[in-house]
Amino acid sequence: MTGHVAALYRHPIKGFTPERLNQAMLSVGQPFPCDRMWAVENGPSGFDPQAPGYIPKQKFTVLMAVAHVAKARTAYDEVTGMLRATADGQPDYQGSMADEAGRAAFAAWLTALLGDEVRGELKVIQAPGHRFMDHPLGHVSIINLASLRDLEQKIGRPLDPLRFRANLYVEGWEPWAEMDWVGRELMLGFARAKVFKPIVRCAAIHVDPETAERDMDLVKALFDNYGHMFCGLYMHVTDSGQITVGDACTAPQMEPVR
Repeated sequence: MTGHVAALYRHPIKGFTPERLNQAMLSVGQPFPCDRMWAVENGPSGFDPQAPGYIPKQKFTVLMAVAHVAKARTAYDEVTGMLRATADGQPDYQGSMADEAGRAAFAAWLTALLGDEVRGELKVIQAPGHRFMDHPLGHVSIINLASLRDLEQKIGRPLDPLRFRANLYVEGWEPWAEMDWVGRELMLGFARAKVFKPIVRCAAIHVDPETAERDMDLVKALFDNYGHMFCGLYMHVTDSGQITVGDACTAPQMEPVR
């Protein structure tokens, strides 16, 4: 069962706008390039940049906690380090994510946008090499688009795949086949990766990424229709290689695990 890469996305700032890519280099043991490099604290999170570690997403301005984050449209320029942000009713923002002043200016812009949803001082945080993943070992995430279409049929409503904030979106696999792949390896373009675990979903997927409204209880829909709250997979890259939109994503051989 061979699928192909329908889309690739990175999320430079945790919780903010997915940025579409044509290709990416996947590296052994590393997260998806330029993904979740920054997060925005919603009040003190306890993050120590000198000893960075996993912090629960509830500490940040993410869709699970603050739906209006989706009102912001952000775009990061990896070459210059500049971030641009726009939102209806707000002046445009542009500043450098490489310096403290630029990050503080973005936090101030975001504070004005979010208003009463801000529970504490907003602060953009980072540490060299650290990524703000939902799971400390959730290196690369994949969504099987056939599974989303099956869920659409069950609930009778269309779903924007970007609700699920994955790095790879794959066409050509059978619906929900991926739930049987834990511990198995598959090819992703010219890279190889091992399935780590299914992704447990939270209230972030209830938010429409275009309207910033909580318009569906998809966690309940998953449980009611399938008896679980999974959608997508976390992967660990085991052989480095480039992946490009249109590349094959070969499902694992289902031989017995030894």
